[in-house]
Amino acid sequence: MKKCISAAAAALLICCTVSSEAVSYAAEKPEISAKAAVVISADTGEIVYSYNCNEKLPMASTTKIMTTLLCLESGGLYEEFTVDSDAIRVEGSSMGLVEGDTVTKYALCCGMLLPSGNDAANATAVKLAGSIEDFAVMMNDRAKKLGLSKTYFVTPSGLEGEGHGSSAFDMAILAREALKNDIFREICSSQSMKVKFGDPPYERWLSNTNKLLSMYDGVYGVKTGFTDEAGRCLVSACERDGKDLICVTLNDRNDWNDHMALYDHSFGEVTLVSPQIPEDITLTAVGGKGSRLSVFPEEKDISFTAVAAKPEDFDYTVISPPFVYAPVRKGEEAAQLRISYGGRTVTQIPLCAAEDYNVYKPSSKKKKAG
Repeated sequence: MKKCISAAAAALLICCTVSSEAVSYAAEKPEISAKAAVVISADTGEIVYSYNCNEKLPMASTTKIMTTLLCLESGGLYEEFTVDSDAIRVEGSSMGLVEGDTVTKYALCCGMLLPSGNDAANATAVKLAGSIEDFAVMMNDRAKKLGLSKTYFVTPSGLEGEGHGSSAFDMAILAREALKNDIFREICSSQSMKVKFGDPPYERWLSNTNKLLSMYDGVYGVKTGFTDEAGRCLVSACERDGKDLICVTLNDRNDWNDHMALYDHSFGEVTLVSPQIPEDITLTAVGGKGSRLSVFPEEKDISFTAVAAKPEDFDYTVISPPFVYAPVRKGEEAAQLRISYGGRTVTQIPLCAAEDYNVYKPSSKKKKAG
């Protein structure tokens, strides 16, 4: 079932290593002010536009994309706790935490993604790992698993530390991963949110620093950033006519306009491609009559934003336990089908039983003698 797409994966890798001048597009590319920039397909991870996309640079508060993702994945989002008083004593942007405040992880995530609270980021780090240093280890471990080869985290907030930095391409891949989390996407796409924290907790409004949400149709995130060293940094995502893109600019004094220009250009460079999803899938089954269970994909008519990807370029992997045990009802989810391109997961869809698979009961009737 699995298809070989090594050539496609190599093409993706090569695309990332070249500068924008070396890539030819039918439409004229916009002039931008950023020191580094990239636009990728949010589905396949393919590069649509790149300029110094692999150069490691400071990325300021876009760092909080990773901090928020790890916080959301840690669970217990609505359990109340008291913030660490030392952690919240930090300079720069703030969600307004003070000593003795009771808060939830969910509120901290809102505080990081909307007003870009450095206090929220530090409080998250101490809550999850016990210290900022140990949390940086968690951040870098996750970066390694995502293949972010140009990324190194020192702080959870993005305030400069020695070696702290990333590339535009790495930040785009990180945003792509974070946006798979429904809660992350809901928070970062909100222009404002009401959250509850304090001593005692009370409701208050937090506003999003991402002005692009109201400036350009289809934008649904993701995170702003600024320090003197990093300049203005912006990670955004935008959907139009079913096409889904992620844009990153680092050290860009004209980031709002540059993102709009890059989207205007990039949406014309991509198409929607429908993969050739296999239909003859069976699973090893035990406990019923027969040893195989036929399954079918719950979704068939799906399409992905693509640059060079073709329907035959996608790779398929069945995710299931070694055996499926009876009983299984027709239409019940029995496994997952992972769809990949260039070594990256595009999506996973349920595989449902095509028939009832009941517990096998041997006949108890005895043959008559004679």
